[in-house]
Amino acid sequence: MTHSITTPRADSVPPPRKAKLPRGVWSMAFTELWERYSFYGLQGILSFYLLYSLADGGLEVAPAAAAGIVGAYGGAVYLAQVIGAWFGDRLVAPKLMVLFGAIVIMAGHIVLAFAQGLGGLGIGLVLIVIGTGALKTNITSIVGFLVEGRPQQERDVSFSYFYMAINIGAVVGPLTTGWVQNEYGFHWGFGLAAVGMAGALVQYLVSWKKLPERASVVNNPLPRNKYPVFAGAAVVGLLVLGGAIWSGMLRAENLASTTTILALLAAAAYFITMCTSRSVTRDERSRVLAYLPLFLFSGIYFGLLFQKFTAISILITERINLQIGDWTFPVAWITTVSPLAAVLITPLIAKLWNSMGSRQPSPVTKFGIGLVQIGCAYLFLLIISQATGDAFIPLALILLFMAMAGSSEVFVGPIGLSVATQIGPKSFKSQMVGLNFLTLALGSSLSGLLGQLFAAIESPAYFSIVSATGLVLGAVLIIARKPLGRWLSSGQ
Repeated sequence: MTHSITTPRADSVPPPRKAKLPRGVWSMAFTELWERYSFYGLQGILSFYLLYSLADGGLEVAPAAAAGIVGAYGGAVYLAQVIGAWFGDRLVAPKLMVLFGAIVIMAGHIVLAFAQGLGGLGIGLVLIVIGTGALKTNITSIVGFLVEGRPQQERDVSFSYFYMAINIGAVVGPLTTGWVQNEYGFHWGFGLAAVGMAGALVQYLVSWKKLPERASVVNNPLPRNKYPVFAGAAVVGLLVLGGAIWSGMLRAENLASTTTILALLAAAAYFITMCTSRSVTRDERSRVLAYLPLFLFSGIYFGLLFQKFTAISILITERINLQIGDWTFPVAWITTVSPLAAVLITPLIAKLWNSMGSRQPSPVTKFGIGLVQIGCAYLFLLIISQATGDAFIPLALILLFMAMAGSSEVFVGPIGLSVATQIGPKSFKSQMVGLNFLTLALGSSLSGLLGQLFAAIESPAYFSIVSATGLVLGAVLIIARKPLGRWLSSGQ
């Protein structure tokens, strides 16, 4: 049988194939939605719980210390996900890790709802850190299993909708907990976050039997003769942490810097391990090395974005009038605008990528666009903060800034997830997702350091530095998009 090769006319070229969501993506998306509801429901009011006076139901912590605690908590949540990814790869099946994580997170929110003071806050946050570490990377790995072997177009669309579910939870959580906190107090808001986590657990159990077979398998089991080494390392780590807390070496003021260092060390360990492993091929190694600049730039991007929980929260308490007549605008609602903007723009951007098919911008270009946009958002904040002088900044303008900054996330967050699950070496699939989540750890801890810097210098200089950082790094990525793109697709 012979085949003739003809060149199709331009008007006969078929339109790009419409991507379909694999079965199971929506189930995981709704589970993640409720988990993020609880997480961001807490995150939306945590900064203000620390900053508000005792008379207003807060803990009256100094701004720099509050920024350090919030940044370190966020960083620790994502650092724990590296450990959770390792467990999901070496010791416990991913679907069991997700179940354990959901239960522990719910317990942490219940503690926050009933316990008082810094002691209760600390216990609740530690439980949430442990539970989220077990759940997050492993549920993302399950989504990766669902889209395995599919074209990049379908992978990006699937992860865009999965990420949209994350942002829906990030919107509805603070909206509801913020209103409850505004009307009844902080601990009622923490309790509502526990209800959200219960919803995540129920949704996950409903979809339990529909999970792919790979979710029930340990991908790269740890040899039993190495169990004692693992147990010894875990005990030593806990002793070091306990000693640092007991001796006073680890305190609120240096929590963010400590978490930043740990995030960088963990990332370095992952890159070195993957690049030196004998089970990693030459092409896989090239792709991992090409991911390094994306990792660093993504970490900086999230540091700029997560300032809504640190520097911007301080700005809100100092320069925003929340009174609208006799009604007080819930303070948590301001930060909610950021993920809301991402939710609203995601279907439009996903449809655009889908319609463009292979003509859509490369992942590197998308990262660059996100950095440039958030740089422009902080430039806008610089202008309005200067124009208002020492007066209150109008609430509408700070909401507009939040929308500008938040909508940039669609160019970085879901694309990073998609790239990480595609380029990861076969023997390090879950751990590659954990490495991607380290960008959030780095970003969260950086946001704590930036919040401390904001408390120490004049706001015009601060916003100038932040804006220039986003604009310059975004331009660098756009310029370097072609060689980085070739290395990222090496061997594929």
